[in-house]
Amino acid sequence: MSVACSILIPAHNEVGYIEPCLEALLASDGTGAQVEVIVMANGCSDGTVDAARSYADGFAAKGWPLTVLDLAQGGKMGALNAGDAAAQHGARIYVDADVVVSTPLMAQLADVLKAPEPRYASGGPVVAASGSMFTRVYARFWADLPFCTHGVPGFGVFAVNAGGRKRWADFPDIISDDTFVRLSFLPSERHRVPALYHWPMIEGAAPLVRVRRRQDIGVAEVKALFPALWANHDEPPADAPPIWRRALRDPVGFAAYASVALAVRLPHRTQERWVRGR
Repeated sequence: MSVACSILIPAHNEVGYIEPCLEALLASDGTGAQVEVIVMANGCSDGTVDAARSYADGFAAKGWPLTVLDLAQGGKMGALNAGDAAAQHGARIYVDADVVVSTPLMAQLADVLKAPEPRYASGGPVVAASGSMFTRVYARFWADLPFCTHGVPGFGVFAVNAGGRKRWADFPDIISDDTFVRLSFLPSERHRVPALYHWPMIEGAAPLVRVRRRQDIGVAEVKALFPALWANHDEPPADAPPIWRRALRDPVGFAAYASVALAVRLPHRTQERWVRGR
């Protein structure tokens, strides 16, 4: 028997993305236990709230009640805290509103979370890039890096059981929630299930630079504010090919990846703490 769980979806102006996200959850296999879905619409100026609420009947028929919180204040961390406060179940599955999960993912995560000892889990990310050629070749190279192919990266989807959620109180006011949560667990406590999920990469060179810069700042912020957690990061596996070998295998992808990495290090104006990840 799997564990009862709350699926929490922070959403800021996600019309066009929240619909496929919720449709995929509706198509999910049953977890064998009680499930609730909470959408935390924060600071939305589009139709995200109405779009999410239109799925209420479908989720009710599935036996997974849907709650949509219409939060006036934007910000992902505030949304996550609001969702946690409303959640009825100890096990939590956090899903970004632009992610599309595969049919078995929720059930596989719930099965991992039934253990009494603290656990963290995620699935296998499939990096989706269908727009600009630059993004497609960048994504192809990036998705082959050890961070994506080994360990449990958890970007876009991560889950913790009740014991694991006790590792922190409210989400802190930081950029990288997924890094903070992942590093709150030892590598031996992190579990990668076979099921996949699709995570969209932002389109275009300039947006990629902005997002990559924000990601780097977010990781550095966690490292500075929570130095004890950094001991839990994954070292590259010993059998991972060196970057020069991957560059020889995919020189075009490496050129795109390297150009973004170099651009991130150029002088720039201070940017907002929150930049859309796609």
